[in-house]
Amino acid sequence: MKLIYRLGYYLGGFTIGLIILFFFLGGKKTSCDYGPNARTLKNIRTKKLMYSEKGQRELLALSLDTTAVSKLLNNGDVIFSESQTQLDSCNIYVIEGSVSEKHIKIEVENCSIVATLLSARKAMD
Repeated sequence: MKLIYRLGYYLGGFTIGLIILFFFLGGKKTSCDYGPNARTLKNIRTKKLMYSEKGQRELLALSLDTTAVSKLLNNGDVIFSESQTQLDSCNIYVIEGSVSEKHIKIEVENCSIVATLLSARKAMD
């Protein structure tokens, strides 16, 4: 069989496979969260989010609300060098990002059932 025919069969099968894949996975909420940043943020988002007194005061001081925190948990970056990931019970993650043209950092305590916003502050640029 000639090389051009082999290539044609390969591309035809590959195209049919992609169409079937998009058909089955098109309407579902599938995601590819394989990196450590994406996995950590997804883990925090799946839990009930609580707010400490200090966290609430700091959010009010920055003129932000809970939707800003939700946006940050979707689009933020986890700063692993500043996070405490080797704790026994609950890890503390520092998440940085821009919300409403403000560059902020939040600290989130991630436990097995609940995640708690500990603090929120302006990030240094």
